[in-house]
Amino acid sequence: MVVQKKTPQRLCVGCQQLKNKKELLRIVRTPDDQVVLDITGKKSGRGAYVCASEQCLAKAFKEKRLERALKRAIEPQVYEQLHAGIIQ
Repeated sequence: MVVQKKTPQRLCVGCQQLKNKKELLRIVRTPDDQVVLDITGKKSGRGAYVCASEQCLAKAFKEKRLERALKRAIEPQVYEQLHAGIIQ
């Protein structure tokens, strides 16, 4: 009998869809209160997941879903940095 491993799933804060963790990008609020894009997915801090699309990030920022998930106000400059990181 073959046992299949469960794939971790996370909810995108933009489109509110459940997807595989590896398909999503992690945005983290670090212990020193900075909001950064976590490419490795292993940085310490409070994380939120978003699809790798501009629409999901824009919707998460516009409706303040990202702020609620990270429990911190996010400045427009930080949003621009995240947007530039997703495009690359």
